[in-house]
Amino acid sequence: MRLPPLLCAVGASIALMGCAENATVSSAANIDPISLATAPPGAAPGTCWGKTVTPAIVQTETRTILLQPAQISSDGRVQAPPIYKSEEQQVVVQPRRESWYEILCAADITPEFIASVQRALEARGYYKGPISGEIDGRTTAAIGRYQRDKGLQSSTLSIAGARKLGLVAVSDIG
Repeated sequence: MRLPPLLCAVGASIALMGCAENATVSSAANIDPISLATAPPGAAPGTCWGKTVTPAIVQTETRTILLQPAQISSDGRVQAPPIYKSEEQQVVVQPRRESWYEILCAADITPEFIASVQRALEARGYYKGPISGEIDGRTTAAIGRYQRDKGLQSSTLSIAGARKLGLVAVSDIG
C-alpha cells in the first residue's frame, strides 16, 4: 500500500517535532567561550580545574528628577507647584566574578584517596559518617564546609584544600 505524499510529510513533521522538543538551538554568536572553558588561560597542560561563578549583584535605584521648578510670584506666593518625575535605574553593585581553582583529575580520585579525604575531614570535625571511599552527600557536604572555612565556595575538593588536609604533596618550586 502506497501512502499519499502529504500524509508522509505530516508523519515526518510529527516525528521531528518529538525530537525537537528536547533540542536546544543556540547561535554561536551568543555563546561565551570563556564560560565554556575547562581551564583558565595559561593553565599547564594535563591539569584539571574547577570554577566558581559569583553572580552580579544588581540593585534598583529610584531617583527623583525635577522636571519643572515651582512658579513663584514676586510676592512669594506659589503659583504652580514643582513637577517631579521618578526614574528607576538598574545599578551593578558588584560585578559577576569567576574564580578558577586547580582540582584533582578524575584519574587521581580513587576509593582509597576518598577514604583518606573522609578520615582527614573526620579528624577535623567536618565529616561524620562511614569511611566508605565513595563521594556521597555527606562527603560532598563536608568538603564544602571545610573549603568554605578556608575561603573557597565549592564542594569540589581543590588541590589547595587537599594539601591543607595533608593529602597531596606540595610540588617543588625551583
